[in-house]
Amino acid sequence: MARLPRLVLAGQAHHVIQRGNNRQAIVLSDVDRQQYLAQLRECAATFKVDIHAYVLMDNHVHLLATPVSDQGISQMMQALGRRYVAWFNHKHGRSGTLWEGRFRAGLIDSERHLMACMRYIELNPVRAGLCPDASDYLWSSCAHHLGRRSDPLVHDHAMFWAMGNTPFEREANYRDLLNQGVAEADRAQFHDAAMKGRPLGSPLFLKSLAEKTALPLLPRPRGRPKLVPIAPESISKIDSDPI
Repeated sequence: MARLPRLVLAGQAHHVIQRGNNRQAIVLSDVDRQQYLAQLRECAATFKVDIHAYVLMDNHVHLLATPVSDQGISQMMQALGRRYVAWFNHKHGRSGTLWEGRFRAGLIDSERHLMACMRYIELNPVRAGLCPDASDYLWSSCAHHLGRRSDPLVHDHAMFWAMGNTPFEREANYRDLLNQGVAEADRAQFHDAAMKGRPLGSPLFLKSLAEKTALPLLPRPRGRPKLVPIAPESISKIDSDPI
């Protein structure tokens, strides 16, 4: 079956996932992690993609990003993939692919889902048992959003700025949001939407997207179409019509 074209639109936030081939590690040391994030920052700047949140795990990465152009995220991820894999293979004396196919991306309704998606991304290390507090993890944007360090990779989204009038207020409100955790249904929703390339938003948001693209965005009802019963008088008319 032919793969569906990826839906990426300028000015819209997207949840991006890229995984190691066969779940293998994409980083083996802190030097690798530093190199990956440095190259991500350079590629994001080159192709004009704002990174609002990220987490770099051992065998996958999550990004929350908004491109200036429709092609920005694809250009950024392709350039990053080529450069980082060449560097990683040379450093570790290996060859061949590192990624599990193409990256995955799902468009996010900023008004409805962006902050929840950011929370989902930055709580990944806690769910994996790597740290008790998300801001302790060195390879994510969480410490930046809680005011523990300034991360030059991060361009804060307007929805994050709307959480308070001062840095202290924003950080406190975001800490409260993190403390709420992520329900399993929400975790599955964000993961599945990105992996399947499906936009995530309200019916009104999806309707507005459908008007901008030829791709089918509104969910179809499950199962076979329901049979519409035929009125008895219609059956009589059919039987009486000449062949």
